[in-house]
Amino acid sequence: RERAGLFDVSHMGQVEIAGANALDAVQRISCNDADKLQVGQAQYSGLLSPQGTFIDDLLVYRLGPQHFMLVINASHIEKDVEAIQQGIAPCGDAVAVNVSSRYALLALQGPRALEILQPLTGVDLAAMKYYWFAHGEVAGVRATVSRTGYTGEDGFEIFVPPQYADKVWLALMDAGAPHGLIPCGLGARDTLRLEAAMSLHGNDIDETTTPVEAGLNWIVGWKKDGFIGSDVLRQQKADGPARKLVGFEMIDRGIARQGYGIYAGGEAVGTVTSGTQTPYLKKAIGLGYVAAAKAAHGTELEIDIRGRRLKAVVVPTPFYKRTK
Repeated sequence: RERAGLFDVSHMGQVEIAGANALDAVQRISCNDADKLQVGQAQYSGLLSPQGTFIDDLLVYRLGPQHFMLVINASHIEKDVEAIQQGIAPCGDAVAVNVSSRYALLALQGPRALEILQPLTGVDLAAMKYYWFAHGEVAGVRATVSRTGYTGEDGFEIFVPPQYADKVWLALMDAGAPHGLIPCGLGARDTLRLEAAMSLHGNDIDETTTPVEAGLNWIVGWKKDGFIGSDVLRQQKADGPARKLVGFEMIDRGIARQGYGIYAGGEAVGTVTSGTQTPYLKKAIGLGYVAAAKAAHGTELEIDIRGRRLKAVVVPTPFYKRTK
């Protein structure tokens, strides 16, 4: 939040889609509108089931007019690849290939990320907008540098061949030493993404939840037709979802965890999906699904923590938003 952290997120998967009909293929399987992407631009999206629920969430990178890379979650690589290949089958000339073994992925995050990385690369980082990327070298290693991240901070994700990951990691740590760069693990990443109210697949979004319920209408290309799950989402948007994902802050002392029950006025109204005590904000926060009638900011809730009903309140998200 104040300096920088370096994460090894090489467990993430990558799938490339190419062919004369690659754009049509991506448009069918990705709920966001990939036609809006210029070459060199990325977007957050969802891989949805016919029921409109999240098989996974992902990033779509436009490598060329008819060439895309999808970055997917580690625990779903095989399932995602199968869903992608089945989903694009009607689209003609488009092939999806699992290229996860070609990439290691390092995430340099924090307000000092740019000044740490810039001396190691010829890519003009200051000119790179958020959710854009460029090809070049980092520490003498060919790389793709993307201004993306999962922390709520500015930063960069760096794709490199796996055999050179240690070289790039060490070069970044050396360059970052004067700036206070520290290596960070996935536990820290989870706290950071929760402070930024970024959904985690398997917790806040999964194959029972839709983008409309999760407050992710902005990742849906409502003006495009024919993507998988689109009919369900349009109906749900028109009717209004029965439940919504909300952020809450504990009033009583306690930490909400995934699966804990949420109550209002003595009635069960939902379930916690993520929760933690955040050292930066010095408070206990969480996300959870509640009945739509209980989703308004300021609504008082109770979280069942090991048999005790502890007070909480619905608050605006994100819990943390960077100021620059």
